[in-house]
Amino acid sequence: MEIQAFGALNYTVLLAYLAVIMLVGVYFSKRQKTADDYFKAGGRIPGWAAGISVFATTLSSITFMSIPAKAFTDDWTFLFGQYISILILPFVFVYYIPFFRKLNITSAYEYLEQRFDIRMRLFASLSFILFHVGRIAIITYLTALALMPFININPLTIVFLIGVLCIVYTFLGGIEGVIWTDVIQGIMLSVAAVVIFIIICLNVDGGITEIVRMSSDADKFFPAEKMKWSWTESTVPVLMIGFLFAGLQQFTASQDVVQRYIVTESLAETKKALITNAKLVACVPAFFFAIGAGLYAYYTQNPQLLPEGFNTGGILPFFVISEMPAGVAGLIIAAIFAASQSSISSSLNSISACFTTDVYARFGKEKSSIEKLKIGRAVTVVAGILGVISSTYLILSNESELWDAFNSLLGLMGGPMTGLFMLGVFVHRANANSAMLGVICSVIAILWVRASTDLNFFFYGVIGTLMVVIVGYLSAPLFKNKTDENKAEPQPL
Repeated sequence: MEIQAFGALNYTVLLAYLAVIMLVGVYFSKRQKTADDYFKAGGRIPGWAAGISVFATTLSSITFMSIPAKAFTDDWTFLFGQYISILILPFVFVYYIPFFRKLNITSAYEYLEQRFDIRMRLFASLSFILFHVGRIAIITYLTALALMPFININPLTIVFLIGVLCIVYTFLGGIEGVIWTDVIQGIMLSVAAVVIFIIICLNVDGGITEIVRMSSDADKFFPAEKMKWSWTESTVPVLMIGFLFAGLQQFTASQDVVQRYIVTESLAETKKALITNAKLVACVPAFFFAIGAGLYAYYTQNPQLLPEGFNTGGILPFFVISEMPAGVAGLIIAAIFAASQSSISSSLNSISACFTTDVYARFGKEKSSIEKLKIGRAVTVVAGILGVISSTYLILSNESELWDAFNSLLGLMGGPMTGLFMLGVFVHRANANSAMLGVICSVIAILWVRASTDLNFFFYGVIGTLMVVIVGYLSAPLFKNKTDENKAEPQPL
């Protein structure tokens, strides 16, 4: 079967979405008068908007397309992991949100210098920056790669539409523009998921009842063999532990989420933000898995509609382009762009906040708010350009494995970063040198496990986090000195 042309109406819908996003950036550019506006929105963001922004930031276009593909070819076990972030919210509410708001910081990593020293601050901040530049590149690259077979747009043009437009509206609107575009994008993602599932149900003979029956008969929900413990496979217990520590990293040590804690006017609004995020996480990911189940039923009933040798990783955009009405297909493809841009714009503003606060403003003479605003905008452009250049290189060279190596190394920094915050907040006797030793041991341990064992990658974050906490705790008496005793230790307890 040949895929129908994308069509003028679909292109019109897609371009209209991109125009609206640009206009939002232009609108909020008028409010970006200081660095506080650019990075903290002057505390003007309502809690519900910040919550949708957190949801949109953590759900990239790759997730949008890969979850239905996984449910189509495999099962629903990864759904357990999606709900772990909800379970850790009470812990975040009690200890971390009041803590970060009390510190009144722009970069989350400012705390690590207050608690330990400049080395820990720079390690965490630069790790975050490097990882997110790479994240921008790979999200842009994989989105272009996934859409390229289905819409008649050159992949480099897709990179331009996603990356360059993100740079422009993030440069103009700051965190305020990012969050309000996230609201539009988060709503689009949620509505798109529901619409796709409804249309699939209307196309499957027997509707939702038949979808459930076919998935059940094929044991595609939660197979019994996936409930066992395993050191090497992504079974349910492993997923839950892995997503628990990944969630802790995201909500306690990652600038792109932590920054949302300080853009609202009050503690109550910040908590409302995470409650809003929890509600969306409780509902929307389930629709993505349901879409995969629906696509399995539809193409099982209509196997002739799938081209021979089709790569099922692109099953969602294939269905959208080939089966959905004109206009609706354009809206769904726009939602895939939205998923990509919401993650990228958040990364850009967070990278800018980290570099401006942790490097530029930290060293040399004291900088004015206007100077920090100018540098923040410049860093947004530079980081975005680096991401676009990297994704362009990946497309031209077809070096998909480059990201695998990059992600497996820099992604390992999440565990040590999470461990540093836990060590600082909860281990009173920890000091700068014991924290440094914990980080060194953590990185060595993870790299050794990765190179020498078949341990499932979900354990990397567990090892990284616990190694910092345990080594930092046990080695603290070896380094105790007068300087450490006088070090500021703001505690949330």
